[in-house]
Parts: sequence; C-alpha cells; structure tokens
Amino acid sequence: MYTKIKSCLPAALLLVMMALSACSKRETVKPVFPENHSEKLEWWKDARFGMFIHWGPVSLKGTEIGWSRGREIPVSEYDSLYLSFNPVNFDAGEWVSIAVAAGMKYIVFTSKHHDGFCNWDTRYTDYNIMHAPFRRDIMAELAEACRKQGMALGFYHSTCDWHHPDFPLTSPGGSVEREVSNIDRYTEYLKNQSVEIIEKYGPLLVMWYDVPQRFDSIRGQSVIDRIREVQPGILVNNRTGAKGDFDTPEQHIGEFQNTHPWETCMTIADQWAWKPDDRVKSLEQCLHGLIRSAGGDGNFLFNVGPKSDGEIEPLQAERLKEMGQWLQQYGHTIYGTRGGPYKPADWGVSTRKGDKIFLHVLKQLESPSNIVLPDLGVDIKKCSLTDGREIKCIRQDGGEYLIPLSPGDLKPVDTVIELTVEGNAMNIEPVEMQLLEIHP
Repeated sequence: MYTKIKSCLPAALLLVMMALSACSKRETVKPVFPENHSEKLEWWKDARFGMFIHWGPVSLKGTEIGWSRGREIPVSEYDSLYLSFNPVNFDAGEWVSIAVAAGMKYIVFTSKHHDGFCNWDTRYTDYNIMHAPFRRDIMAELAEACRKQGMALGFYHSTCDWHHPDFPLTSPGGSVEREVSNIDRYTEYLKNQSVEIIEKYGPLLVMWYDVPQRFDSIRGQSVIDRIREVQPGILVNNRTGAKGDFDTPEQHIGEFQNTHPWETCMTIADQWAWKPDDRVKSLEQCLHGLIRSAGGDGNFLFNVGPKSDGEIEPLQAERLKEMGQWLQQYGHTIYGTRGGPYKPADWGVSTRKGDKIFLHVLKQLESPSNIVLPDLGVDIKKCSLTDGREIKCIRQDGGEYLIPLSPGDLKPVDTVIELTVEGNAMNIEPVEMQLLEIHP
C-alpha cells in the first residue's frame, strides 16, 4: 500500500518526506556523550584521546592547508583547486574504524580552514564540496559513520577566513590587509555557518575554532554565545578570541595543569595536511605524546592528513592501530584518569584514579634499577606491574618508598607500575619530581 502511495506522489514532495524521515531516524540516536556541559567536559577529559583530521583540495598539491595559499601556491591557483577535487576513495566508515582501532574516543574534522573552503553542503557560499566534482557532503557522511560506530564528533572551524572578502586580512598567512572589509558582517557569516553545522550534524561534542586574528574576547564570546543558543552544552576551545572551555597547546605537550582543562594538538607527521613522503613519528613518539598529555592532566588530539583520493595514508593508519594495541593492554592507565600526583619530569609521568596511581616510566633505565618515590603523605599498600605481578615497595626512614626493578620488569617504551594507596589518590596534592632518583 505504501509503495502505491509513494509512486503517486510528486517527486519534490517525496524528497521532502524522505529527508524528514532520515532526520527523524538520526534524532533518535543518542550521542555517546552527555549533553549537560559540565558532565560533557568530564566525559571529554575521561576520553583523553581524539583524532584530528585536516583535509581539503590542497591535498592535491601536498602543501600545508591554508598557509600555502599565496605562499607556495598563487592565490588564484589555490582557490581553483576544488574544481579538480574528487576524492573517489573517501570512505567515512573506514576513517572512523581507524580511529576506533587506535583507541580514540572522538574525532575533530576540518569543516573550514583558513582558506575558506567548506567541506559540507553549506547555503552560505558556493565555495564548498558540493561545487567540486565530488559533489558529496563529506561531513554528513562522517557524522553518520560516527553515529554508527559510537564515535563522538566535533568540527574544526577556522575563526579567520583569508578567502572571504569581508574578513580584514588575506593571504599569505593573514599578513595582507584588505582595502575593503566588514568584520561585523563576517562575524555573522561565521556564526551562521557554525549554527548550520550544529543543526545539520549535531549534537556535537565540540566546536574547535582557530586563529582569531582580529577577533577580540568580546567578539569571540559572541560566537560562543550564539552556538550555545542552539546547543547549550557544546564544548568550545580557546581560539575564538575568548577563553573557552580548554587551552590548546600546539605541537608540544602542555605543562602540568589541573586547574583548567587542556588538549595538545599534534601531527602524526610533520605537516597538518597530507604531503608526499612525510615523516611519520615512531610508535614511541606517538605513545609518549599521549602518555605525557594524560600525565599532565590533558588530552591528546592527534592529527592525520588524508590523501587527495580520500584515503588515510597506510603508514599513518598502521601507526594509529599500533597505538590502539598498546591501549588494549594499558588503556586503564590513561582513560578516565587524571594527571598526578607526581608531576611530569624527564623520567616520565603519573596518572591516577580511585585508589590507584600509575607510574609511567618513559626514560630508559639501567638494569637493575631502584626507583625512589617521594613521600605523598599516604601509605602505599601494594605495588605491582600491569601484568599483575607484585613487586617490592619498601618504606624508607624518611617516608619515601624504594621500588627495586629487575631486568624482566622493564619495558622498551613505557614501564607501567601500579601503586595501590590508602584512601583516594585524587585527594593527594601533586608534588614536584624534577628527577626520579635511580640507583643502579
């Protein structure tokens, strides 16, 4: 009966009905994160590990996204790249599967970089993916893939826009002042696109803005206030010009900070966007970035740059999967933890939750070694390796503890030692450890 009715409907009305049906189905899927702002922020901190994705027509050239406009590539040529952008191997499900295999809990994808190109079907400019040969809404497909695989999603959206005629600065690198501009009108454009993204693909975990340039704290806060009218609980970083919910150290691990959330963003290779023969970090470098972020009480947003055909480079994908294999064994020392109580130092970091403290000894130790831990003001009831083997933890006269390690206890990337303390480890005040005392 439904088939007969459907066949008699005008095509336009049928499309509307199908769209409403799809929207209705999407809205019934519960996000993996809580909607309440404070609870969402805690969920995000528990997650610790996310995938950053920088991608657009610039991948055809292999130069840096946004920054190479007017520098390595003439502006007119850069702005025309989208006319040849046809990533026929793009598979949103495969991207999300790689993130899942890596142990990542959320994805942040570039909706628009500083070059102004939009990776979604936006009604506010024709400079978007639907006017490229590909003609598929990348962000719609990614949002659907994330929902299917239980992955949280957010979008990177450049605060500045060197392509838009109303933004006061243009390329290269926002160093050229436009003769005519209108920052108020551009601000409305930015707000309108941000709202459009949330309404089309939300609810979202985060809107991740970047490079505010002429945006001050008042203008930046007006953007945050506008998107929170649409999704009150959404997280926002500190790059609209306003403070936001979390800090964003870039290409280095943040300092220990447990008074305000933070997230290191870092590339798996040298460049944010894909380039041929880019140097991929070793597994040790990748894991140390994640572990040191967690030990400093921060998150780790790790970037890949897909190729121009839409595929994440196999070496990058393989490295991420290797990280996931490590997390399958040691993830309980990262997820849901907070940094401390021993502050990060050259020897490594510590994380904690409940009555557990996890020492991540990242420095290569001489074998055998004795580790001396400063007094925390609480008793250590048990000391073990993550395979369950108990090891000695000897109380000294001064209140510190000595942990003797044998050659079989040491691991090449990270020797993880689990301490069980009296009471709640979260109640311990963080202490400085400039150098872990090691006595062969």
